[in-house]
Amino acid sequence: MTDAPKDRTPAEAAPETEDDEVSAVHEEAEEQAVEQASGLTSRLIYEVIRRNGEEELARPARSLAWAGTAAGFMISFSILGEAIFRTYLPDAPWRHLLENAGYSLGFMLVILGRMQLFTENTITTVLPLMVKPSREHAWGVAKLWIVVLVSNVIGAFGAAALWVWTPALPAEFHPAIGELSHHATNMAASTSFFRAIPAGILVAALVWMLPQAGSAAFLIILTFTWLIAAGDFTHIVAGSVEMAYLVLKGDIAGGQAVFAFFLPVLAGNVIGGTAIFSLLAWGQVKDELRAIRRGEDPRQPVEPWPPRPASA
Repeated sequence: MTDAPKDRTPAEAAPETEDDEVSAVHEEAEEQAVEQASGLTSRLIYEVIRRNGEEELARPARSLAWAGTAAGFMISFSILGEAIFRTYLPDAPWRHLLENAGYSLGFMLVILGRMQLFTENTITTVLPLMVKPSREHAWGVAKLWIVVLVSNVIGAFGAAALWVWTPALPAEFHPAIGELSHHATNMAASTSFFRAIPAGILVAALVWMLPQAGSAAFLIILTFTWLIAAGDFTHIVAGSVEMAYLVLKGDIAGGQAVFAFFLPVLAGNVIGGTAIFSLLAWGQVKDELRAIRRGEDPRQPVEPWPPRPASA
């Protein structure tokens, strides 16, 4: 009879165990590196924004109102930043490209400060509605839109009142603010409407990119909001500051402000952010989400290449 194999001592088994541990650590590190390099999928980005939307829809109306008023007031620094650049830069063909960088300042304050901006909610709160369409969800979205929009306008008028009725701003800034405000509000209603559509798309795209932006969030906000100003697109909240400034100074009538500027821009921003971008975002992920609800793997099997010849 042959002797039975002896059990390996812990000392003899240790090298194999250590090798396995090292291999596992390497595999885990490689997996993390792949995940970091690949970033978030469209479905995961959709889920992040959808959950943010659910949280916003669950917030008390009073909290939304305060956050919206703060956003309407702070967005005024976009107009002020642009006006400061225009005041001090030389009158050169390239000036508008540089001065429009000032337009980004208010958006940075609002977005990084997690305040309530109406145009962000044209995508954030609509995604939950697309997942579970219902009358209750639709009413929740409509209520939030109304509260945030009214609060944004109140904040915008508050900032404009500070500028018009107090010496808060140096006198040399007012001519530039007036020029910018007249330019934004004197377009034909149809022009304001169509130029608001790209602005709505850009703000929605900005919201879509932020979940995986990380430290690049500042640059993304700067780039997209600069493009809104440089492209001469119209934004309902920033534009409300300019509208309020002219109304309080008596330069435009209330009817003109509402029907020739406010309502067309509002409609354009909603169409751009909701009807176009949100539907495109939903189109990217709807099949995957429905597959998950059915308990199926949303990933499609990878076909070999070149295709295998059919067997006879």
